[in-house]
Amino acid sequence: MGSYWRGFALAFVAASFCLAHGATAQAGCVGLSGTADGVDKATAVSRSQNALAEAIQEYKAAKRLGSVRITPMRAKPQPYWRTSVSSNLYQKPDIVTSRSHTICWSGVVSPTVCTSGAKICW
Repeated sequence: MGSYWRGFALAFVAASFCLAHGATAQAGCVGLSGTADGVDKATAVSRSQNALAEAIQEYKAAKRLGSVRITPMRAKPQPYWRTSVSSNLYQKPDIVTSRSHTICWSGVVSPTVCTSGAKICW
């Protein structure tokens, strides 16, 4: 009987290590961004940060994540009407908060377009 309990205890410990290792292997990070335009830089920054916040919420819901750590990340610009943004079009300075990094440039149709980026880890 004692060896039965000992074997059961060893199996339980082994299963616990496997579960703990599996949870660690699922942890990770992903970069997300949101792009928006506006009649001025303040409006475009606010809209892009809101788009980023929505992207984070959608990602968390899709992946069924609870709490995540959010840090600023400089995202690649996502222009609407161009394939890329040349350096002379950027509107400096970048806006960096504890949760996002926002870059802005002069748009084709809108005066200002911004992309906000963040890295989320779980």
